[in-house]
Amino acid sequence: MRLPLSRRLLPVPAALLALAPGALAAAGPAELPSPAKGLNLLVVGIDSRAGITPDEKERFRLGGKGCDCADVMMLVHVSARGDRVSVVGLPRDSLAHLPAGHTDLRTGTVHAAHAAKLNAARSEGGPALATETVEALTGLEVHRYLEIDFRRFMDSVDRVEDGVPVCTAKPLKDPATGLDLAAGTTRLAGGPGLQYVRSRKADGEMDFGRIRKQQLFVANTLERLRADDVLTDRKRLRAFAAVLRGTAPAERGLSVAELVALAGRLKGLEPSGTEFATVPVKGFNPPVEGAGSTVGWDPEGAREVFRRLASDRPLPPSGAVAPGDVPAAAYRPARGSSLICP
Repeated sequence: MRLPLSRRLLPVPAALLALAPGALAAAGPAELPSPAKGLNLLVVGIDSRAGITPDEKERFRLGGKGCDCADVMMLVHVSARGDRVSVVGLPRDSLAHLPAGHTDLRTGTVHAAHAAKLNAARSEGGPALATETVEALTGLEVHRYLEIDFRRFMDSVDRVEDGVPVCTAKPLKDPATGLDLAAGTTRLAGGPGLQYVRSRKADGEMDFGRIRKQQLFVANTLERLRADDVLTDRKRLRAFAAVLRGTAPAERGLSVAELVALAGRLKGLEPSGTEFATVPVKGFNPPVEGAGSTVGWDPEGAREVFRRLASDRPLPPSGAVAPGDVPAAAYRPARGSSLICP
Protein backbone atom coordinates (compact mmCIF):
# COMPACT_ATOMS: atom_id res chain seq x y z
CA MET A 1 0.00 0.00 0.00
CA ARG A 2 1.44 3.38 -1.03
CA LEU A 3 1.61 6.24 1.47
CA PRO A 4 -0.41 9.40 0.72
CA LEU A 5 1.48 11.80 -1.49
CA SER A 6 1.87 14.38 1.26
CA ARG A 7 3.89 11.85 3.29
CA ARG A 8 6.03 10.75 0.35
CA LEU A 9 7.20 14.15 -0.90
CA LEU A 10 9.92 14.57 1.72
CA PRO A 11 13.06 16.70 1.46
CA VAL A 12 15.89 14.84 -0.27
CA PRO A 13 18.73 14.12 2.19
CA ALA A 14 21.99 15.90 1.44
CA ALA A 15 23.78 12.58 1.25
CA LEU A 16 21.49 11.46 -1.55
CA LEU A 17 22.05 14.67 -3.47
CA ALA A 18 25.79 14.04 -3.23
CA LEU A 19 25.46 10.80 -5.19
CA ALA A 20 26.58 10.79 -8.81
CA PRO A 21 23.68 10.98 -11.28
CA GLY A 22 24.55 7.54 -12.59
CA ALA A 23 24.19 6.10 -9.10
CA LEU A 24 20.75 7.67 -8.76
CA ALA A 25 19.64 6.11 -12.05
CA ALA A 26 21.06 2.73 -11.04
CA ALA A 27 19.08 2.89 -7.79
CA GLY A 28 15.82 2.74 -9.76
CA PRO A 29 13.56 -0.30 -10.13
CA ALA A 30 15.42 -3.49 -10.96
CA GLU A 31 12.71 -5.46 -12.74
CA LEU A 32 9.90 -4.46 -15.08
CA PRO A 33 6.51 -5.41 -13.58
CA SER A 34 4.19 -7.84 -15.38
CA PRO A 35 0.68 -6.95 -14.08
CA ALA A 36 -2.07 -9.43 -14.93
CA LYS A 37 -4.08 -6.69 -16.67
CA GLY A 38 -1.21 -4.99 -18.46
CA LEU A 39 1.47 -2.42 -17.72
CA ASN A 40 0.71 1.32 -17.50
CA LEU A 41 3.40 3.89 -18.19
CA LEU A 42 3.15 7.66 -17.90
CA VAL A 43 5.39 9.35 -20.48
CA VAL A 44 5.93 13.06 -19.84
CA GLY A 45 7.72 15.62 -21.98
CA ILE A 46 8.83 18.60 -19.93
CA ASP A 47 9.57 22.17 -20.98
CA SER A 48 13.17 22.28 -19.83
CA ARG A 49 16.01 23.94 -21.72
CA ALA A 50 18.77 22.47 -19.53
CA GLY A 51 21.74 21.58 -21.70
CA ILE A 52 20.46 23.45 -24.76
CA THR A 53 23.16 25.57 -26.40
CA PRO A 54 22.67 29.24 -27.37
CA ASP A 55 22.94 28.24 -31.03
CA GLU A 56 20.21 25.61 -30.64
CA LYS A 57 17.98 28.09 -28.84
CA GLU A 58 18.24 30.43 -31.80
CA ARG A 59 17.95 27.82 -34.59
CA PHE A 60 15.03 25.91 -33.09
CA ARG A 61 13.18 28.84 -31.45
CA LEU A 62 13.82 27.63 -27.91
CA GLY A 63 14.28 31.03 -26.33
CA GLY A 64 12.46 31.99 -23.19
CA LYS A 65 12.45 30.34 -19.81
CA GLY A 66 11.49 26.71 -19.27
CA CYS A 67 8.78 26.01 -16.72
CA ASP A 68 9.65 22.37 -15.95
CA CYS A 69 5.95 21.75 -16.54
CA ALA A 70 4.55 18.85 -18.50
CA ASP A 71 3.96 19.93 -22.10
CA VAL A 72 3.32 16.33 -23.16
CA MET A 73 1.50 13.64 -21.19
CA MET A 74 0.86 10.22 -22.69
CA LEU A 75 -0.64 7.30 -20.83
CA VAL A 76 0.74 4.13 -22.42
CA HIS A 77 -0.89 0.75 -21.79
CA VAL A 78 1.07 -2.38 -22.75
CA SER A 79 -1.16 -5.45 -22.85
CA ALA A 80 -0.28 -8.37 -20.61
CA ARG A 81 0.44 -10.51 -23.67
CA GLY A 82 2.62 -7.84 -25.28
CA ASP A 83 0.49 -7.91 -28.43
CA ARG A 84 -0.99 -4.42 -28.14
CA VAL A 85 0.10 -0.95 -27.05
CA SER A 86 -2.51 1.76 -26.46
CA VAL A 87 -1.40 5.38 -26.21
CA VAL A 88 -3.80 8.00 -24.84
CA GLY A 89 -2.85 11.67 -25.01
CA LEU A 90 -3.84 13.78 -22.00
CA PRO A 91 -4.17 17.50 -22.91
CA ARG A 92 -1.85 19.57 -20.76
CA ASP A 93 -4.65 22.09 -20.01
CA SER A 94 -7.03 19.44 -18.63
CA LEU A 95 -8.72 20.43 -15.39
CA ALA A 96 -7.18 18.65 -12.40
CA HIS A 97 -7.54 18.92 -8.64
CA LEU A 98 -4.27 18.75 -6.74
CA PRO A 99 -4.44 17.31 -3.21
CA ALA A 100 -3.79 19.13 0.04
CA GLY A 101 -0.46 18.72 1.77
CA HIS A 102 1.91 18.55 -1.20
CA THR A 103 5.06 20.63 -1.08
CA ASP A 104 5.76 22.97 -3.97
CA LEU A 105 9.24 22.02 -5.16
CA ARG A 106 9.83 25.54 -6.50
CA THR A 107 9.01 27.50 -3.35
CA GLY A 108 8.80 25.05 -0.46
CA THR A 109 5.18 26.10 0.16
CA VAL A 110 2.80 23.43 1.44
CA HIS A 111 -0.35 23.78 -0.63
CA ALA A 112 -3.98 23.38 0.24
CA ALA A 113 -6.09 21.40 -2.21
CA HIS A 114 -6.69 23.46 -5.34
CA ALA A 115 -7.75 23.33 -8.97
CA ALA A 116 -5.03 23.52 -11.61
CA LYS A 117 -4.20 22.61 -15.16
CA LEU A 118 -2.87 19.07 -15.40
CA ASN A 119 0.60 20.16 -16.48
CA ALA A 120 1.00 22.16 -13.25
CA ALA A 121 1.19 18.94 -11.23
CA ARG A 122 4.72 18.30 -12.56
CA SER A 123 5.80 21.89 -11.82
CA GLU A 124 4.50 21.86 -8.27
CA GLY A 125 5.22 18.37 -7.07
CA GLY A 126 7.53 16.74 -9.61
CA PRO A 127 7.03 13.26 -11.05
CA ALA A 128 5.33 11.95 -7.91
CA LEU A 129 2.51 14.49 -8.01
CA ALA A 130 2.17 14.22 -11.80
CA THR A 131 1.78 10.46 -11.48
CA GLU A 132 -0.68 10.59 -8.61
CA THR A 133 -2.77 13.25 -10.37
CA VAL A 134 -3.05 11.11 -13.51
CA GLU A 135 -4.02 8.12 -11.38
CA ALA A 136 -6.79 10.17 -9.74
CA LEU A 137 -8.10 11.36 -13.11
CA THR A 138 -8.03 7.98 -14.85
CA GLY A 139 -8.61 5.48 -12.04
CA LEU A 140 -5.63 3.48 -13.31
CA GLU A 141 -2.47 2.58 -11.47
CA VAL A 142 0.64 3.97 -13.13
CA HIS A 143 3.38 1.38 -12.76
CA ARG A 144 6.26 3.32 -14.29
CA TYR A 145 7.12 6.92 -15.20
CA LEU A 146 9.36 8.20 -18.02
CA GLU A 147 10.27 11.87 -18.32
CA ILE A 148 11.95 13.41 -21.38
CA ASP A 149 13.26 16.98 -21.61
CA PHE A 150 14.24 18.93 -24.74
CA ARG A 151 17.89 17.80 -24.61
CA ARG A 152 17.10 14.11 -24.30
CA PHE A 153 14.44 14.30 -27.00
CA MET A 154 16.83 15.88 -29.49
CA ASP A 155 19.70 13.53 -28.68
CA SER A 156 17.45 10.45 -28.89
CA VAL A 157 16.01 11.44 -32.28
CA ASP A 158 19.52 12.12 -33.57
CA ARG A 159 20.27 8.44 -32.91
CA VAL A 160 17.61 7.35 -35.41
CA GLU A 161 19.36 6.62 -38.69
CA ASP A 162 18.48 9.22 -41.37
CA GLY A 163 15.96 10.87 -39.02
CA VAL A 164 12.29 10.29 -38.22
CA PRO A 165 9.85 10.60 -41.15
CA VAL A 166 6.79 12.81 -40.71
CA CYS A 167 4.16 13.41 -43.37
CA THR A 168 1.53 16.04 -43.96
CA ALA A 169 -1.13 16.52 -46.62
CA LYS A 170 -0.60 20.28 -46.63
CA PRO A 171 2.33 22.57 -45.76
CA LEU A 172 2.80 23.27 -42.04
CA LYS A 173 4.22 26.59 -40.89
CA ASP A 174 4.38 27.78 -37.30
CA PRO A 175 6.08 31.12 -36.52
CA ALA A 176 6.25 30.29 -32.82
CA THR A 177 8.41 27.16 -33.19
CA GLY A 178 9.91 27.90 -36.61
CA LEU A 179 8.34 24.79 -38.12
CA ASP A 180 8.22 25.03 -41.91
CA LEU A 181 7.31 21.76 -43.62
CA ALA A 182 6.34 21.19 -47.25
CA ALA A 183 3.50 18.81 -48.04
CA GLY A 184 4.61 15.18 -48.25
CA THR A 185 7.16 13.27 -46.18
CA THR A 186 10.20 14.85 -44.51
CA ARG A 187 12.79 13.15 -42.33
CA LEU A 188 13.57 15.15 -39.22
CA ALA A 189 16.62 15.19 -36.98
CA GLY A 190 16.42 16.08 -33.30
CA GLY A 191 16.09 19.87 -33.48
CA PRO A 192 13.53 20.01 -36.29
CA GLY A 193 11.75 17.07 -34.68
CA LEU A 194 11.37 19.10 -31.50
CA GLN A 195 9.94 22.00 -33.53
CA TYR A 196 7.40 19.59 -35.04
CA VAL A 197 6.17 18.04 -31.77
CA ARG A 198 5.97 21.45 -30.06
CA SER A 199 3.93 23.11 -32.81
CA ARG A 200 0.39 24.22 -31.92
CA LYS A 201 -0.18 26.92 -34.54
CA ALA A 202 0.53 25.13 -37.81
CA ASP A 203 -2.83 23.50 -38.41
CA GLY A 204 -5.38 25.52 -36.40
CA GLU A 205 -6.12 22.59 -34.08
CA MET A 206 -4.42 23.96 -30.96
CA ASP A 207 -3.07 21.45 -28.47
CA PHE A 208 -5.26 18.70 -29.94
CA GLY A 209 -3.46 18.90 -33.28
CA ARG A 210 -0.14 18.96 -31.48
CA ILE A 211 -1.03 15.75 -29.63
CA ARG A 212 -1.80 14.06 -32.94
CA LYS A 213 1.53 15.24 -34.38
CA GLN A 214 3.30 13.87 -31.32
CA GLN A 215 1.60 10.51 -31.76
CA LEU A 216 2.52 10.37 -35.46
CA PHE A 217 6.11 11.14 -34.47
CA VAL A 218 6.12 8.37 -31.84
CA ALA A 219 4.66 5.82 -34.28
CA ASN A 220 7.26 6.62 -36.92
CA THR A 221 10.13 6.64 -34.43
CA LEU A 222 9.16 3.17 -33.23
CA GLU A 223 8.85 1.97 -36.82
CA ARG A 224 12.31 3.28 -37.71
CA LEU A 225 13.84 1.62 -34.64
CA ARG A 226 12.12 -1.63 -35.57
CA ALA A 227 13.04 -1.45 -39.26
CA ASP A 228 16.67 -0.63 -38.45
CA ASP A 229 16.86 -3.63 -36.06
CA VAL A 230 17.65 -1.40 -33.08
CA LEU A 231 15.06 -3.24 -30.97
CA THR A 232 16.84 -6.57 -31.50
CA ASP A 233 20.43 -5.29 -31.20
CA ARG A 234 20.99 -5.18 -27.45
CA LYS A 235 24.03 -2.91 -27.60
CA ARG A 236 22.40 -0.29 -29.82
CA LEU A 237 19.12 -0.57 -27.92
CA ARG A 238 20.80 0.00 -24.57
CA ALA A 239 22.67 3.03 -25.94
CA PHE A 240 19.41 4.51 -27.25
CA ALA A 241 17.59 3.76 -23.98
CA ALA A 242 20.35 5.38 -21.94
CA VAL A 243 20.08 8.62 -23.91
CA LEU A 244 16.28 8.63 -23.76
CA ARG A 245 16.14 7.82 -20.03
CA GLY A 246 18.88 10.14 -18.82
CA THR A 247 19.91 10.05 -15.16
CA ALA A 248 17.32 12.15 -13.31
CA PRO A 249 15.73 10.25 -10.39
CA ALA A 250 11.95 9.87 -10.33
CA GLU A 251 9.50 7.95 -8.20
CA ARG A 252 8.55 4.80 -10.14
CA GLY A 253 10.97 5.97 -12.81
CA LEU A 254 11.50 3.57 -15.70
CA SER A 255 15.15 2.47 -15.65
CA VAL A 256 17.40 1.84 -18.63
CA ALA A 257 17.33 -1.90 -17.90
CA GLU A 258 13.53 -1.82 -17.83
CA LEU A 259 13.38 0.07 -21.13
CA VAL A 260 15.53 -2.66 -22.68
CA ALA A 261 13.29 -5.33 -21.14
CA LEU A 262 10.17 -3.57 -22.44
CA ALA A 263 11.63 -3.45 -25.96
CA GLY A 264 12.30 -7.17 -25.65
CA ARG A 265 8.66 -7.81 -24.80
CA LEU A 266 7.51 -5.78 -27.80
CA LYS A 267 10.15 -6.66 -30.39
CA GLY A 268 7.64 -8.61 -32.48
CA LEU A 269 4.93 -5.95 -32.30
CA GLU A 270 3.89 -4.60 -35.70
CA PRO A 271 2.52 -1.04 -36.16
CA SER A 272 -0.96 -2.55 -36.51
CA GLY A 273 -0.66 -3.66 -32.89
CA THR A 274 -0.46 -0.07 -31.65
CA GLU A 275 -3.33 2.39 -31.27
CA PHE A 276 -3.32 6.11 -30.52
CA ALA A 277 -6.03 8.48 -29.29
CA THR A 278 -6.65 11.60 -27.22
CA VAL A 279 -8.84 11.27 -24.13
CA PRO A 280 -12.45 12.16 -25.06
CA VAL A 281 -13.07 15.87 -24.53
CA LYS A 282 -16.43 17.53 -23.93
CA GLY A 283 -15.29 21.13 -24.33
CA PHE A 284 -13.70 24.01 -22.46
CA ASN A 285 -14.63 24.67 -18.84
CA PRO A 286 -15.62 28.11 -17.56
CA PRO A 287 -12.59 29.87 -16.03
CA VAL A 288 -11.62 28.38 -12.66
CA GLU A 289 -9.89 30.44 -9.97
CA GLY A 290 -6.21 29.58 -9.90
CA ALA A 291 -6.40 27.58 -13.13
CA GLY A 292 -7.99 29.85 -15.72
CA SER A 293 -9.47 28.27 -18.86
CA THR A 294 -9.17 24.48 -18.85
CA VAL A 295 -10.09 21.48 -20.99
CA GLY A 296 -13.03 19.44 -19.72
CA TRP A 297 -13.02 15.72 -20.40
CA ASP A 298 -16.18 13.93 -21.50
CA PRO A 299 -17.00 11.95 -18.32
CA GLU A 300 -18.69 8.99 -19.99
CA GLY A 301 -16.24 8.76 -22.87
CA ALA A 302 -13.17 9.03 -20.65
CA ARG A 303 -14.63 6.49 -18.24
CA GLU A 304 -15.11 4.02 -21.11
CA VAL A 305 -11.55 4.54 -22.40
CA PHE A 306 -9.97 3.90 -19.01
CA ARG A 307 -12.38 1.08 -18.16
CA ARG A 308 -11.20 -0.75 -21.27
CA LEU A 309 -7.55 -0.20 -20.43
CA ALA A 310 -8.17 -1.38 -16.86
CA SER A 311 -9.54 -4.65 -18.26
CA ASP A 312 -6.67 -4.92 -20.78
CA ARG A 313 -8.88 -4.39 -23.82
CA PRO A 314 -8.44 -2.23 -26.95
CA LEU A 315 -9.63 1.37 -26.99
CA PRO A 316 -13.31 1.93 -27.87
CA PRO A 317 -14.00 2.88 -31.51
CA SER A 318 -14.76 6.51 -32.32
CA GLY A 319 -18.50 5.80 -32.73
CA ALA A 320 -18.73 4.62 -29.12
CA VAL A 321 -17.85 8.08 -27.76
CA ALA A 322 -19.88 11.29 -28.02
CA PRO A 323 -18.25 13.81 -30.41
CA GLY A 324 -18.00 16.68 -27.87
CA ASP A 325 -18.24 20.41 -28.53
CA VAL A 326 -14.75 21.02 -30.01
CA PRO A 327 -14.27 19.58 -33.52
CA ALA A 328 -10.47 19.65 -33.23
CA ALA A 329 -10.72 17.48 -30.11
CA ALA A 330 -12.93 14.78 -31.63
CA TYR A 331 -12.09 11.32 -30.31
CA ARG A 332 -10.45 9.56 -33.27
CA PRO A 333 -8.44 6.47 -32.31
CA ALA A 334 -5.95 5.45 -34.98
CA ARG A 335 -3.94 2.31 -35.62
CA GLY A 336 -0.20 2.90 -35.65
CA SER A 337 -0.08 1.40 -39.13
CA SER A 338 -2.24 4.29 -40.41
CA LEU A 339 0.31 6.81 -39.08
CA ILE A 340 3.41 5.37 -40.75
CA CYS A 341 4.81 7.76 -43.36
CA PRO A 342 6.04 6.54 -46.75
